[in-house]
Amino acid sequence: MFFELYWQYFVAGLILYIIARIGYGVYSGLQKKKKAISGLQKKYDDIGRLDQVIEEETDTTNEEVEDDGLTPALPKDLKHIPLKFEKLTVEDSIAKSAQFYDLMNKRRTVRHFSSDFVPKEIIHNIIKTAGTAPSGAHTEPWTYVVVSCPEMKLKIRQIIENEEEINYKKRMSREWTADLKPLKTNWVKEYLTDAPYLILVFKQLYSFREDGRKKTHYYNEQSVSLAAGILLTAIQVAGLVSLTSTPLNCGPALRLLLGRPNSEKLTLLLPVGYPAEGCEVPDLKRKPLEDIMVEF
Repeated sequence: MFFELYWQYFVAGLILYIIARIGYGVYSGLQKKKKAISGLQKKYDDIGRLDQVIEEETDTTNEEVEDDGLTPALPKDLKHIPLKFEKLTVEDSIAKSAQFYDLMNKRRTVRHFSSDFVPKEIIHNIIKTAGTAPSGAHTEPWTYVVVSCPEMKLKIRQIIENEEEINYKKRMSREWTADLKPLKTNWVKEYLTDAPYLILVFKQLYSFREDGRKKTHYYNEQSVSLAAGILLTAIQVAGLVSLTSTPLNCGPALRLLLGRPNSEKLTLLLPVGYPAEGCEVPDLKRKPLEDIMVEF
């Protein structure tokens, strides 16, 4: 009887309770967001102050940096010399850049090599050119192993083909092998013994100084990648051809075969020489400029 007489008050109270709970939830949410925004603002302010401190501490234009007791890998009193630079005219610069593009646009990946002799001096010049690449703290974290010995090339081919057969049959996805089919490539790598030279590029994870202390090689991956690009360019400029391969799961075995230390890791293997007579390459098109460049 009591509920029947006053039910409308119970319903009104329930509605007010629900409204109050919703309002409290919204208020709590806003407070949390406000607190989070305040925290982010403080963090950004702190980062700004930190950047200013770092900039002030690293600005050595007008003051000497305190000696912290560490001996750098390069001489502390490293001599700085004037840059040898000859500024080209705009016309010459445009012409040279266009000529260089035309030359590099002819670069192709080649899988069929001639065994024709290539003077070792050319290979040495190519390697020296690759060695001009920039590197983190000038650590030059690369080793180029040049193989021309037929017996050693055969051993390298056997290691790679054994692993590549497993890769193609078991390790690589069906999509991967399907994407490779138009390129007519498989685990048989004749070019490893046909090409007069194999260049194996190892990145040095670290090395040791003269006093035996470990020398860190900063940005070794990026540095070796830059050097590899210059290496490919030098090969093209010298009138030779190549192929960039990354022998999957072969790195440790090839490192042991070639007597390289644990501090080095195989990054690339490139056969280098002249193309075989009648050599064919896939009729591929490169992306146009507007698809590879963004300007602001």
